[in-house]
Amino acid sequence: MRTLALRVGAAVLVLAASSAAAGRTDPPPQAAPAGAPAYHDYAALSAALKAAVAAHPGLAKLASIGKTRQGRDIWAVEVASAKGRPVGERPALLVAANFEGDHLIGSEIALCMIDYLLTAYASDAEVRQRLDASAIYVLPRVNPDGAELMFAPVKAFRRTNATPIDADNDGRADEDGPEDLNGDGVVTVMRVRDPKGPYAVSAEDARLMKRADPAKGEAGGWAIYPEGIDNDGDGFINEDGPGGVDINRNFMHQYPYFEPDAGRYMASEAETRAVLDYVLAHRNIAAILAFGESDNLIAGPARPAPATRLDLVEFAERSFADARRTGMVPPLGAGFGRGFGRAGAMMPGAAPAGGAGGRSAQGAAPAASGRGMRTVQPATSVNAADLEYLNTIAAKYREMTGLRATGLVRAPAGAFFEYGYYQYGVPSFSTPGWGLPGGARPSAGAVPPGAAPGRAGASPAAGQAGPPAAFGQRGAGRGSTGPAGPGSDAEAAAEAIDLRLLQWMDAEKIDGFVPWTPFKHPTLGDVEIGGFKPYAAVNPPASMIADLGRAHAKFSVYLASLFANLRIAKAEATALGGGLFRIKADVENTGFLPTALAHGVVSRAVKPVMVRLDVPPDSIVTGAEKISALPTLAGSGSRESYEWVIAAAPGSSVTLTVMSQKGGSDRATIALR
Repeated sequence: MRTLALRVGAAVLVLAASSAAAGRTDPPPQAAPAGAPAYHDYAALSAALKAAVAAHPGLAKLASIGKTRQGRDIWAVEVASAKGRPVGERPALLVAANFEGDHLIGSEIALCMIDYLLTAYASDAEVRQRLDASAIYVLPRVNPDGAELMFAPVKAFRRTNATPIDADNDGRADEDGPEDLNGDGVVTVMRVRDPKGPYAVSAEDARLMKRADPAKGEAGGWAIYPEGIDNDGDGFINEDGPGGVDINRNFMHQYPYFEPDAGRYMASEAETRAVLDYVLAHRNIAAILAFGESDNLIAGPARPAPATRLDLVEFAERSFADARRTGMVPPLGAGFGRGFGRAGAMMPGAAPAGGAGGRSAQGAAPAASGRGMRTVQPATSVNAADLEYLNTIAAKYREMTGLRATGLVRAPAGAFFEYGYYQYGVPSFSTPGWGLPGGARPSAGAVPPGAAPGRAGASPAAGQAGPPAAFGQRGAGRGSTGPAGPGSDAEAAAEAIDLRLLQWMDAEKIDGFVPWTPFKHPTLGDVEIGGFKPYAAVNPPASMIADLGRAHAKFSVYLASLFANLRIAKAEATALGGGLFRIKADVENTGFLPTALAHGVVSRAVKPVMVRLDVPPDSIVTGAEKISALPTLAGSGSRESYEWVIAAAPGSSVTLTVMSQKGGSDRATIALR
């Protein structure tokens, strides 16, 4: 497979940053050997896309669908042959990646997909058939500003864009960001001995830390903070770093109001609006495949993969969780970290992070106040009638990719792929694109004992604890995700994967963990700096990209083969005498998917199938209407029959047209003899 310069190396952080991007040059901290594979920075990504389109002018088009705050283009690639019906009238697959700035593996897989489709078109009959009959749209990097930080000289945990945010509610934005105190090029965490500290060295691996459980006779003695200093003198370290908004928390479905990183309001960001404008302008999109840090393919669509977290990062970020409470006025005279104290444990009487009142059910309609009023709650679980379709696709995904377990993932809230299903109304999937070995997830459709059917990460009822404030569930380095406090039941809902990740890195010889080393901190005194390197937990070694890209490219071809395919299976006329004719027609869907999912019908997000007999309305004597609307037509050869009796001149002809927003169209001319 030709690589379009998709060169990736064997180590996670061996990066090839190319020339100036958006008016500046960000030199890599370590140059990749000549010819070695590497992740793409913005300039390299743009060059690869332009080269691909230039080499295949009849198959690919490149367009910018918007610009970021820092002036970078958000690219869209249309892959479809020029043969047959207009591209806008064909069912299409949308592939979108890199919503989270740190998830560059999604971008690389998307680039591999483009390369595979374009180079295989001439020799692979299945690829040619798909690109002749349908289209594949690719948004390889939705958050280029956030992604570019992976190529900066100093790397820190961050998945947000470049929008300034006052994360600590002090009237200033971005004034207390991370520092690379020990000069190793990465910002990790600090641990310091503290008799009131709630954390202890893990007995499973001395490089890791755990929350001590006094009920088990465990003593703490350590406090954990992000690597850095208190720049603004408010008693917190790194609580208000540069940027931003997490684009995969900024869409409308289950939008996490008032949570850090979600933005000032839904669809507040230029990147979010660019994606929304694109999908609304391309109503032929019949399925969505998103690469991001949530999953409903490996675990299955009934209940997306349970959230996971990195305890080391989670513990460090809890040290400033109190600064993130909306409207917080810190008590005078509080110790280091104010409401949480130096140990990072919640002080008596302190309100949980996330604001007074806790997190309410996302998107819930207000309670009815009048007699006879009935509220309708938005759907938060997959329609039962759609599950068989989605489960079949998820099973095929696991078969084609070999992925059986996720790594670091988070529960979706405001994620694009959920907007795709619940509001846009099409089959919509999300995957990290890779996973750690072991740690098997529930099978598709499985519901743990005692749990109600629904999707993982569904919003809690008002007054209940929300999801845990975990790195795996929010914008890293920007704050907690809800009212769950340290040690809460909700915290236990997210699995800590520190040990599994570290063991995998050891086995694969991946340099993804900084050993603890002593450092003299200006305010904390003697500390140790170490922990997981940024990006290492969400991006695999670059040497894996080609294989992952090839598998996912083939999966995209499989997805495109499932689209509804509307056709007129039968159209005939019988003369009744006296200028009357009986017309009978069968409309068939030969594709696997229905013309609209059940939820697409319920949400009215997908237009009904239109069946139109092109005759004057007053010429119809009896039978169906001139224009009939069918909410959905199931696939696998399902048919719907129509009949008209019309008055017309013998020897003339009439035209029957059928159209589906997601399943194409067909037309037949019927002779009246």
